[in-house]
Amino acid sequence: MGSADQTPLTAGTRMGHYRIEGVLGAGGMGKVYRATDTKLGREVAIKILPDAFAHDAERARRLRHEAQMLAALNHPNIAAIHELADFEGKLFLVLELVPGETLAERLERGPLPPPEALPVMRQIAVALEAAHEKGIIHREVKPANVKITPDGRVKLLDFGLAKTDGACLAAAERSEAPTVTAFTEAGMLLGTLPY
Repeated sequence: MGSADQTPLTAGTRMGHYRIEGVLGAGGMGKVYRATDTKLGREVAIKILPDAFAHDAERARRLRHEAQMLAALNHPNIAAIHELADFEGKLFLVLELVPGETLAERLERGPLPPPEALPVMRQIAVALEAAHEKGIIHREVKPANVKITPDGRVKLLDFGLAKTDGACLAAAERSEAPTVTAFTEAGMLLGTLPY
């Protein structure tokens, strides 16, 4: 992540009632850590903005936006959000820790045979359909953002670039639902180019 890289949190670091256990991955919006929720005794994933963006209002809005997108979704094929939190000025998401491997990791061993590929693709489509029914467009569906659990359940991850369509916003304005807005600019490239 270059200059936007943050000082890595080490195992044992505490962020409120969350204890960092190790790094799960990194991307343009920060690092994702495996952590323990010491209040509830469960493992979670924590997504933290890089230090370079900790006081960037636009990045903070994007992280809040991702939290709102995930909060609007409750589906067995979409990884859940538990909390949007702030600890000592660090804004972070607390997410469901999904066991298993990403589709990218699985594909490193070779292509999926049709009997394995069909249920995976069907579950991805069902997750996207559920998001689209809420007016949420993922915008970065790629193998690294699809997790396959040991029992074969697919979970769609990383709604950091998601946006809502106009119909969803109009419906939200007419209801009691929280309004969610997109924060991208015309002509601005975001995401992983091949996808």
